[in-house]
Amino acid sequence: MALHVVVGAGPVGSSVAANLLARGEQVRQVTRSGSGIEGAEKVAANAADGARLAELAAGAVAIYNCVNPPYTAKAWERDWPPVNHALIEAAASTGAVLGITDNLYPYGRVDGPMTEELADHPAGRKGAVRAQMWRDVLSAVEAGRINAFAVRGSDYLGGQSLMSELIAPALRRGRTAYVPADIDAPHTWTSIVDVAELLVTGAMDQRAWGRVWHVPSAPAVSIRELTAIAAAQLGATPKVKPIAPSVFWTAGLVVPVLRELRETQYQWRRPFVLDSTAARETFGLKPAPIEESVALDLAGTRA
Repeated sequence: MALHVVVGAGPVGSSVAANLLARGEQVRQVTRSGSGIEGAEKVAANAADGARLAELAAGAVAIYNCVNPPYTAKAWERDWPPVNHALIEAAASTGAVLGITDNLYPYGRVDGPMTEELADHPAGRKGAVRAQMWRDVLSAVEAGRINAFAVRGSDYLGGQSLMSELIAPALRRGRTAYVPADIDAPHTWTSIVDVAELLVTGAMDQRAWGRVWHVPSAPAVSIRELTAIAAAQLGATPKVKPIAPSVFWTAGLVVPVLRELRETQYQWRRPFVLDSTAARETFGLKPAPIEESVALDLAGTRA
């Protein structure tokens, strides 16, 4: 039984902790509030405190960055750099491998399926923050200070998702779900279970270290198709309509969360497909079927 330190208790952090516990590993889950899942040792600490993180990670084989700052560009620019620096320093002082939960924002606008060979060209402020974080980590890796890797998944299923926020609530009420997207464009969806599986696998396999990996994900389906799957599981009528770009943009003038989503609208108005061949072939991983991922998301948002 080895010690693993999971920083964060959101959908991904909790899924990573559950994956490790199921393997019989010792899990220390670190959050500002001291929350965590049953079976993990729960510790309250500031993720930006490198010395404290190093103390908590002493003797650990891996540290997992599953932190979730508030979803605003200002908060990301303020909160992410010190947290990233603290995690790098904790990994450097303890020798624990650093596994990073990343996303696809650094790539910016792309044509065709996304592979790990794509260069980072962020299209917005949050993407720029994420891209700089990985550059800082990679610099520490190349300097021989740490071992680290990052996993990038597409839009999640399993909690805090488009499904849980917009689609499922409307279906449960017999209403039409309105989404700011092309509802017929193919789109990759990533299960939080698959994110956790790749993070844990990578932490224990040196072949993963020093690079970005894409999370094995089910074949892309459109929002219309995703809604139909969810409706069938709920026994509801699949009703979904797009919000026109002009309407969405105007709504962002008065609704802060919509304003924050403007910079990633390119992901929703055209095909957005993730290629995860490298991780599947290297580690022998298979993604959860899309139906299972939808069921997981619906179960987690039943209320």
